Amino acid sequence: QRRSLAPSQLAKRKAGDGDEEEEEEDWQPPTGRKRQKAAAETESGECYRSPFRKPLAQLTNRPHCLDSSQHEAFIRSILSKPFKVPIPNYKGPLGLRSLGVKRAGLRGPLHDPFEEGALVLYEPPVLSAHDQLKIDKDKAPVHVVVDPVLSRVLRPHQREGVKFLWDCVTSRRIPGSHGCIMADEMGLGKTLQCITLMWTLLRQSPDCKPEIEKAVVVSPSSLVRNWYNEVEKWLGGRIQPLAIDGGSKEEIDRKLAGFMSQHGLRVPSPILIISYETFRLHAEVLQKGSVGLVICDEGHRLKNSENQTYQALNSLNTPRRVLISGTPIQNDLLEYFSLVHFVNSGILGTAQEFKRHFEIPILKGRDADASEAERHKGEERLKELISIVNRCLIRRTSDILSKYLPVKIEQVVCCRLTPLQTELYKNFLKQAKPVEELKEGKISVSSLSSITSLKKLCNHPALIYEKCVEEEEGFMGALGLFPSGYSTKSVEPQLSGKMLVLDYILAVTKSTSNDKVVLVSNYTQTLDLFEKLCRSRRYLYVRLDGTMSIKKRAKIVERFNSPSSPEFIFMLSSKAGGCGLNLIGANRLVMFDPDWNPANDEQAMARVWRDGQKKMCYIYRLLSTGTIEEKIFQRQTHKKALSSCVVDEEQDVERHFSLGELKELFTLNETTTSDTHDKIKCRRCVNGHQVRPPPDGSDCTSDLSQWQHCADRRGLQDSVLKAAWDAAVTFTFHHHSHEEQRGIP
Repeated sequence: QRRSLAPSQLAKRKAGDGDEEEEEEDWQPPTGRKRQKAAAETESGECYRSPFRKPLAQLTNRPHCLDSSQHEAFIRSILSKPFKVPIPNYKGPLGLRSLGVKRAGLRGPLHDPFEEGALVLYEPPVLSAHDQLKIDKDKAPVHVVVDPVLSRVLRPHQREGVKFLWDCVTSRRIPGSHGCIMADEMGLGKTLQCITLMWTLLRQSPDCKPEIEKAVVVSPSSLVRNWYNEVEKWLGGRIQPLAIDGGSKEEIDRKLAGFMSQHGLRVPSPILIISYETFRLHAEVLQKGSVGLVICDEGHRLKNSENQTYQALNSLNTPRRVLISGTPIQNDLLEYFSLVHFVNSGILGTAQEFKRHFEIPILKGRDADASEAERHKGEERLKELISIVNRCLIRRTSDILSKYLPVKIEQVVCCRLTPLQTELYKNFLKQAKPVEELKEGKISVSSLSSITSLKKLCNHPALIYEKCVEEEEGFMGALGLFPSGYSTKSVEPQLSGKMLVLDYILAVTKSTSNDKVVLVSNYTQTLDLFEKLCRSRRYLYVRLDGTMSIKKRAKIVERFNSPSSPEFIFMLSSKAGGCGLNLIGANRLVMFDPDWNPANDEQAMARVWRDGQKKMCYIYRLLSTGTIEEKIFQRQTHKKALSSCVVDEEQDVERHFSLGELKELFTLNETTTSDTHDKIKCRRCVNGHQVRPPPDGSDCTSDLSQWQHCADRRGLQDSVLKAAWDAAVTFTFHHHSHEEQRGIP
């Protein structure tokens, strides 16, 4: 029979001596099922007990009986040893605090404010010894210090930006106002600065508790996944954002309702990342609660205070609003007012007051035909506007990036029209009658359609071939101008001046380097032509336009940026992916056609010159000489000059064009090498050749005046354009580079 070998049972049996032995003889085991089974196994000779079971062994190291002094000394030796976490090489905290026990003493900051490189956003006032005795220890303010994980990677201008953002959203810059505009130019790390702001507000405040519970990031649909990846990249799993980039209406409503119902010190998913379109469609769910902070990426989409997206965001219950836009002024000052009014309502008065007091005097003073009195009044109102807005707007230019990124050379290439394009262009101007309408101040549907037709003709005659076949207005009898046997099934680069130059640029780049190229256009029809060209030349390519899903966009961008990717060309629709995308896998970008809004072109051209870029960047802006494209480019210049005055605070920005000149859209100048260059009164060129410095010895104060203009290949610094020039002298050339701004000869 089995007997227990436990020490307590052994002691009892020994204490019983002989009586125990007698009892053991009389003792019979219980007749339960287990005993019956064991007996059956014994009788049958088969045992089903596991062979790995071992019988209990008797302990031989019984403790010795100690006296009281020895026992006390033994216990003290045990307690004197410090606690050690049983993990090899563990260097973390030893867990000295007990659960549920309040920490004694003064409250302290979350991170050490005196650590080397610490970014301190708030420092409590220094108290005298007398005040320290009187202060309530549970209410004493503490330092607000940016998490060292982030502060170590922030560049100097980014540290300054985070401090500015925090001061604004906590109402320390403008009492009673909690908004601001982050207007840094593209590539300066606006996303990282805003992630740092969110993480700090979600974890700490001077009151030793989180400043906010939840934050919402609203961005274009193509950037939702990019924001999610950036949060993961910089915070390394410390936080779990909720990104909504697709799903049914019921599923999205359920996720948003769950997000809004979160409360407390530790919210599971405190950051919501959502697109403008999804926010507008599901605004009712988000308006049922409150949010601590809202960040609007590419915030120039809110330039019209009458659209539904603006109104939906404006009705969100949140006092803290941050608007991110590298181009806050795109078309006029009233749009600028809408952005400022969104983040800090009432700071500039009403829209009518703003227009009367600021917009009209400033625009009159900026016109080339303005009187001295109008210019003086405009400058005064401009200074007043800047002084008000600068309290909630921070703006740094891309010149800062020259310390961290390779040189960028931006080149404006003016391409002559081919004979076919010239004949089609002149034929259109004879038949269409938009000039009289514009002179009378009328902008009809036919006028806008005519502008689009001319822009497409400048790209390639194939884009207006169907209109010629149907003999629409402006193209009657134009079909006979095309070569016999012409077909749109294949692209013919020699029929377009710009397409011919592009063909040379791509061929030379492919044969002489391993560079990749981004092709940008405003029209998907032009992207179709690019595809035909790439197939005929056997170039590998990817294409991103409005038809591509959000998830697929992120995948193709990541694949293209990989050094091992075989794709040579990335085709991009400026309307679908011109904002926020990071295409550092390429270092050459061709802007095939200009947009009326300079911000769209600026955004698209900033896709390659960003953090992470290792190569020298080349930006080619193609314009058709003497056509409507140059007029559009001139209009961009006028808008950018206004933006330079208001946002960049540049002085003496030259007034290049009068408003009357900008209305001369429907003309064709066949005798000029560049209509824009003729109008800017360039002081560097003598007889068509660039002279350095300007002939009058003065400095160039305008970006346009810093262009180089040449009538031969001596002024070309780019080897690709030199090779293209040698192949076919069909274009004139202008360029403006960051080398010149930095004083590199």
